[in-house]
Amino acid sequence: MINFAQIGNDLYTGKRSIDFVKRQKTWYLLSSVLIVLALVGIFARGLNFGIEFSGGSEFRVSGAASTESYEEKARDAIGQAGIGGNVETTIIGQNTVRVQTEAAQDRTAAAQEALGQEFGVPENQVSSTLIGPSWGESVSRQAIQGLLVFLVLVTIVMALYFRTWKMAVSGLVALLHDLVITVGIYALFGFEITPSSMIGFLTILGYSLYDTVVVFDKVRENTAEAFQTRRMTYRQAANLAVNQTLVRSINTTVVALLPIAAVLVVGFTLLGPGTLLDLSLALFIGIAVGAYSSIFIATPLLVDLRRNEPAVVELDRYVAKHADRRPVRVGAGAGARAGEDAGQSAPVGSAGADVTGAAGSYDERADGAPEPAGRPLHRYVQAGPRNQPKRPPKSKR
Repeated sequence: MINFAQIGNDLYTGKRSIDFVKRQKTWYLLSSVLIVLALVGIFARGLNFGIEFSGGSEFRVSGAASTESYEEKARDAIGQAGIGGNVETTIIGQNTVRVQTEAAQDRTAAAQEALGQEFGVPENQVSSTLIGPSWGESVSRQAIQGLLVFLVLVTIVMALYFRTWKMAVSGLVALLHDLVITVGIYALFGFEITPSSMIGFLTILGYSLYDTVVVFDKVRENTAEAFQTRRMTYRQAANLAVNQTLVRSINTTVVALLPIAAVLVVGFTLLGPGTLLDLSLALFIGIAVGAYSSIFIATPLLVDLRRNEPAVVELDRYVAKHADRRPVRVGAGAGARAGEDAGQSAPVGSAGADVTGAAGSYDERADGAPEPAGRPLHRYVQAGPRNQPKRPPKSKR
């Protein structure tokens, strides 16, 4: 039986490791394919905007005697009322039929009467709503303005918090990656975009940013330690951070998706189209894509952006040059220092752990002389007992 708790612990300590950063080309290729498909859906098929954006009339027939052939009945009724254009019909709940048409204007009463006759209900059970396109345009404009303000503020805050603009750029790329793919899925599958969907699109940016910031915070901690101890490359430290936060990211995503999935099931089977279904669908797609980008895109991109920095290049050269002279200790921190103070060796890959394999509980000097674990020697220290001060001759005592 798979012990997920043990796997998570091994990933955190470094006993097991998935090299996310080294395989960045694979993740980039996969994301590129998804983005191309999304753009094809957006520009080739187009977005299916709801009536709130295009304007028109909406009729709802409550308590329909029968919903069989409801699309044909709705088209016949709208045609009898003299309303042209496209007619979209959906079922809401068990016996409510929603009919969307172009603006009915003075033919609204005729449409209500015809729909009541077709579905066998009194005319007062057929409601009508006239929606102008200006309302949807206002919502779209405000949503775009909110998105631009959000991106600017996120860039400033991340650049100040992490003290490097490259982390801010990586986070923004991950955000745009999530947004494009989510909207592209809507276009490819023809899901209707409503004001509730727009709210969902803006909400998923927060979820995506939250996951990315958690990973980046661990990356900053590990890489700062790597620059200080000079025992890991920048890439190794960043990859360790992704592994250490992997289980947390998966758990958070699953916990968030489960209730949303329940709402989707209820919405599709019982409630039908509506604000709840539109919002939950956008959240489900966006949170799933956001978890992917925080793990597979943000950190590998950050490493690529910082790869040629002088400090990173010098650190990589130093670690490669001294890799055969002393053991590698990864993730050094408070736990490592505590283990060293106690004279104990830490687990492989954990803070202060020796990654020598054959050295057991001892570090290995260049000349083969062992040293108790947790007490690394300078590479020029000689083996054997320390030199003692020379004693004066007996005649001079």
